[in-house]
Amino acid sequence: MGKGKVTRQLILGKAAALFNSRGYFGASMSDVMNATGLEKGGIYNHFPSKDQLALEAFDFAFQTSASEVMRHLNMHEKAVDKLSAFIDAFISVAADPPIPGGCPLLNSAVESDDGHPEMKLRVMKAMDVVLTIVEGLVKKGIHEGDIQPSTDAQQVARTFVATLEGGIMLTKLYTDLSYMDSVANSLRHQISLIRTNQ
Repeated sequence: MGKGKVTRQLILGKAAALFNSRGYFGASMSDVMNATGLEKGGIYNHFPSKDQLALEAFDFAFQTSASEVMRHLNMHEKAVDKLSAFIDAFISVAADPPIPGGCPLLNSAVESDDGHPEMKLRVMKAMDVVLTIVEGLVKKGIHEGDIQPSTDAQQVARTFVATLEGGIMLTKLYTDLSYMDSVANSLRHQISLIRTNQ
């Protein structure tokens, strides 16, 4: 990797942590300069604006977190086991966020709701990816005969993601992982209810 690409990755990593912890409006370009040790010109050499940096920093944060989730899923072969691993992945992210500040999806969704329409679209696309993964796991579980055919895959996906994101929010708010444990137990019970009796 060339020097330019290394610098770009450094900026993205530091900016992702800043924006994810302090928010787009809470983190200034001066903060990015302090975190990277670069002058403003050096940053703008790679990113034409704070907006562009924020969008790409979100992508970086999401991909980093998604890699952690996929690592958990890839430890299993059957879809129904991957569904359980999805819960484990969120517990791991809540306990030790790969990007400081917690879940970039949750943080960016809340902040961009009204103040940053382009970011909101970016977050929606990322959330669509997550929902599609869970929905696909349920459908695959049905195909493999481990999940009841009458199960509504879309409903399960929406419930799972909303519940896990809520668990992360409560865990972060109270600095208490027991909230995530409660959410995880509830979702594991839901998995047991949609499994076929084998």
